[in-house]
Amino acid sequence: MKINDKKTINAWCSYDLANSVYNLIITTAIFPIYYTNATEAAFGGSTVKFFGLSIDNSVLYSYAISFSFLISVIFYLTLSGIADYRGSKKAFMRLFTYLGSFSCISLYFFTGANIELGIALAILASVGYASSVVFYNGFLPEIVTEDKFDSVSAKGFSMGYIGSVFLLVICLVLVSVPETFGFIDSNGEPSAGAATQFSFLLVGLWWFGFSHIAFKALQDKPTGNPINKEAINKGFNELKSVLNQIKDQPIIKNFLSSFFFYSMGVQTVMLLAPLFAASEVGMESSELIIVILLIQLVAIGGATLFAKVAEKKGIKLSISVMVIIWMGICVASFLIKDKVPFYIMAGVLGLVMGGIQSVSRSTYAKFIPKNTMDNASYFSFYDVSEKVAIVLGTFSYGLIDQISGSMRNSVLIMGLFFVIALIILQLTKMKPTKD
Repeated sequence: MKINDKKTINAWCSYDLANSVYNLIITTAIFPIYYTNATEAAFGGSTVKFFGLSIDNSVLYSYAISFSFLISVIFYLTLSGIADYRGSKKAFMRLFTYLGSFSCISLYFFTGANIELGIALAILASVGYASSVVFYNGFLPEIVTEDKFDSVSAKGFSMGYIGSVFLLVICLVLVSVPETFGFIDSNGEPSAGAATQFSFLLVGLWWFGFSHIAFKALQDKPTGNPINKEAINKGFNELKSVLNQIKDQPIIKNFLSSFFFYSMGVQTVMLLAPLFAASEVGMESSELIIVILLIQLVAIGGATLFAKVAEKKGIKLSISVMVIIWMGICVASFLIKDKVPFYIMAGVLGLVMGGIQSVSRSTYAKFIPKNTMDNASYFSFYDVSEKVAIVLGTFSYGLIDQISGSMRNSVLIMGLFFVIALIILQLTKMKPTKD
């Protein structure tokens, strides 16, 4: 692949366009609302039966998300070294893309009563999304030079936000006037549920279809090493070698530590914000969609804004400012009870959501040694840090909610993770090295 080639860059960014619809529509917007409404209708309340176990539907969903990322972490640690050993990042990226997209398509059959099927498919879709991103991120240092990491990373996230908002609007039209598109129930009444299920089908097809733009342009560097027991051992050796290198590089080690703690807060708040808004602020489905659209649209500008701050004022200042704002969001969430202040907070959240995701990815890419063949392995530790953070964050969120009976207490605890992250960040010299 040509370095800094515009077509290759656009193709790489297009994968953000492809998979971000899952992150918005399935993880954040329509599916959580559908899941809540469908299970409550099927079970007559928020308490559901999952393989015979009685559990609150929001707590079950939190635990399911945690479990999905735990599985993803196992895949990272097993496959990233093999991908580097065999030079097959794209092959694994394609495998998990197909797993995730076909799981989204299969959510069409989730009705609420078959909650075991819905949770299983939600987990598989999450595993596909999270795992494919590891190998996708690993291509960034291979397609552009370091001076373009911030802008290209921001461009990818921005394309993802734009594409996901576009498809979300289409899905909202389907759900809002289902009778116009032939979604009618057995009684001849408009069926928003059927339209919502069709939206899951669209998400899977969108993800599957647009991902092939990236697959066509991105190229592996095959080593010719076969898949056998030796390949697995070599894969783990590759991973172990990278881990030893990270241990000897305090900047990477400290950055990952800070990234781990603020990811516990960022990812958990992003994943569970719709449930919080519905349960604690009393927002209706239509209002939740407006909030989610607001967050996504503002995130486009946030990704670009904080990428420029990082380039001009330094990555440490850029990330520190965003972490402080996230701390404020957690405190505000604990206090806010009315809808208007929540809309304002959602706008601020969108600004730092886009920024912190973009700058974090590009910052880590700057710390990876130049000319290494182990980009997937390096990024596996980045994504392991994020996904383990999500596992612990969402589990803590659900546990505190279950014990205290309020998500407000859960989101306030998330603020403590940002405090720890900020302290570590201030003790770290964030000057990229290329030894």
